[in-house]
Amino acid sequence: MLTRVRALLAKAESTEFEAEAETFTAAAQSLMARHSIDAAMLAEGSGGRSGAEEPQVRRLSVDAPYEVPKLMLLHVVASANRCRSIWHREPGFATVLGFTPDLRAVEVLFTSLLVQAVTAMTRAGSRRDHSGRSRTRSFRQSFLTAYAQRIGERLLDATGEAVRRASAETGRDLLPVLAARNQAVDDKVARLFPTLDTFGPSAIGNREGWIAGLVAADQAVLDTRPKVPEKSS
Repeated sequence: MLTRVRALLAKAESTEFEAEAETFTAAAQSLMARHSIDAAMLAEGSGGRSGAEEPQVRRLSVDAPYEVPKLMLLHVVASANRCRSIWHREPGFATVLGFTPDLRAVEVLFTSLLVQAVTAMTRAGSRRDHSGRSRTRSFRQSFLTAYAQRIGERLLDATGEAVRRASAETGRDLLPVLAARNQAVDDKVARLFPTLDTFGPSAIGNREGWIAGLVAADQAVLDTRPKVPEKSS
């Protein structure tokens, strides 16, 4: 499954056609979401979580510049996949906690969406004001912040649609099963990080960058309608 997901996302990153990128990314998200739901159902059906089924920990690099909006992107991807992200400012990395299928989804999807965001941001070029002073940094900061916000909205919609489809196919209410996994992740976060500070995005200083980021997110994110590819017998 992971090999297929990576192949789909690689195609999404390399194509010059927006419709193709959306199709490839949507197929990848569908595979990851359904795999996560199947894993949750399997664990619930086996009578609970074994040690191997406890939430796990991954570390992901969040490189300069524009660490905060990049971290926002990681946060929304993690949240949509029932994981939690913790930023360690000085070392320059994030800890992500969740169940193994969800962590894999976060890692591959965050990496791909960040590549797509940076590609679109770079393609937009530099910016200067009427006096000739550079506005590139504020443009890119606003671009990535808007991109992360919009991606979060679309990913939550995609996750909800995947749950609804799986519930309809299985005839089961999956919300209690998934809520239990969410709670298990929250409990592990509380044990490992008993004191946490929270922060929000910086004020938007560049309207053009904000609008461009929203447009890029709409072009890169997932259509919730594609069907999950059928498993071969």
